[in-house]
Amino acid sequence: MTFTALPRRARRLGTALLPAIALGACSMAPKYVQPAAPVPASWPSGDAYLAQSEAGLPIVAYTQIFQDPRLRQLIAEALVNNRDLRVAAANITAARAQVRVTRADQLPAVGVSATSTDSETGGGFGLNGWSHSVSAGVSSFELDLFGKLANATQAERDSALATEAAARTVRLGLVADVAQAWANYAADSELLRIAADTATSAQDTVRLSEARLKGGVAARTELRQAQLVLETARSDLASQQTALAQDKNALRLLVGADFDPSQLATSITQVNASLGEVPAGTDTRVLLHRPDVLEAEYDLRAANADIGVARAELFPTISLSALVGFASTSLSSLFKSASETNTVSGSGDWSIFNAGAQKADVTIAKAQRDAALATYEKAIQTAFSEVADALADRGTIDERLRAASAYTQASADNARLIEATYRQGIASSLDNLEAQRSLYSARKAEITTRLALASNRITLYQVLGGDQASLPLPGEKTATAPVE
Repeated sequence: MTFTALPRRARRLGTALLPAIALGACSMAPKYVQPAAPVPASWPSGDAYLAQSEAGLPIVAYTQIFQDPRLRQLIAEALVNNRDLRVAAANITAARAQVRVTRADQLPAVGVSATSTDSETGGGFGLNGWSHSVSAGVSSFELDLFGKLANATQAERDSALATEAAARTVRLGLVADVAQAWANYAADSELLRIAADTATSAQDTVRLSEARLKGGVAARTELRQAQLVLETARSDLASQQTALAQDKNALRLLVGADFDPSQLATSITQVNASLGEVPAGTDTRVLLHRPDVLEAEYDLRAANADIGVARAELFPTISLSALVGFASTSLSSLFKSASETNTVSGSGDWSIFNAGAQKADVTIAKAQRDAALATYEKAIQTAFSEVADALADRGTIDERLRAASAYTQASADNARLIEATYRQGIASSLDNLEAQRSLYSARKAEITTRLALASNRITLYQVLGGDQASLPLPGEKTATAPVE
């Protein structure tokens, strides 16, 4: 039975309840004002920072930073299959549903019931009769005179938005973690090749030392020194094989499924060539778009709304219920005005004495708001520190890489010259072995520096907030689905 199917008097009764239902414009929550960011207005500058830090900061997609199609494919698979992201998506669904549950308290519940009774008189010799009744009831609900229910709904809505921001933090970290694991595998692949090359070279030196020892032109210490270099390289070779297997396992966990090995990079130099630059901006307000900062702000908003809930508890609670019913002995006359009955009732409740518990609730809510404010400010300060550190690293890493490459080239040339003179009997075996060790260390250090360059670009993408607004969660049609 619809509302329009009821008699005019019943509809008038229902219409009379609408202003009471809509009442609740008064809110006891303090007006929310976004706090000023507790960080400088621009990034630090100096010798450690690049001049490009003065450029404007766009919000870029991860495909602009991670340009290798193999890495993009791995990231796309991770965004679909990663289990942490699925947990985050489920948390969002639950948070949005909780908003609807809390909001339902602001509105009355309407129910309809019907009964039909067969009555018999005269000892079973006729005089039977049927009685029919239909009632539509509005359950007792609280009139939100002081905004308690509205503020509770707002608090839940802000908490849901904080949950969404937390999910975007998970997603942003996932993209960065996949890129980092991909770069780690490439670096470990190169280190494996360096260890294999060194082991091969050391094996040749051992054979030469053994021949010289048998010929009586070399001491046993020469052979032992050569064996030390060989066994060190063999140990590193085994360690790098383990590292490569662990890198694959890490990627498999991040992606959430198995993947094609052809998607892996095998050269850290190629990885660096495929990574785009993320320009840093002068205006630190860009940090307000970081998902962890957004989460802290929504938590602050929710705490602010909770103050309104606690304050409203200090005032009376007024409940209202209504019942529209019809009773008749004939179905044909059931909805005629003569069979109509109406009932409206209301009640009020106000605690006179509770030993200050309700005022204490307000104090608790204010203290929680202050704690949320401090957490919000700390989130901004942490974000600023992380970006400043990454920019400082970015400002000097090119010079470190240039120096590492030059050192490797000089070590390689020195090793070739000493080996040539050693085979001619001019240089000592210790000089030759030391040159090999220096070259091995230089090559490993250069790979480590190249990996640091890749890690820095990935870190800058992450700490600046990346493109969290453009990456939908699993099951979302858009990344900005509204919270009801």
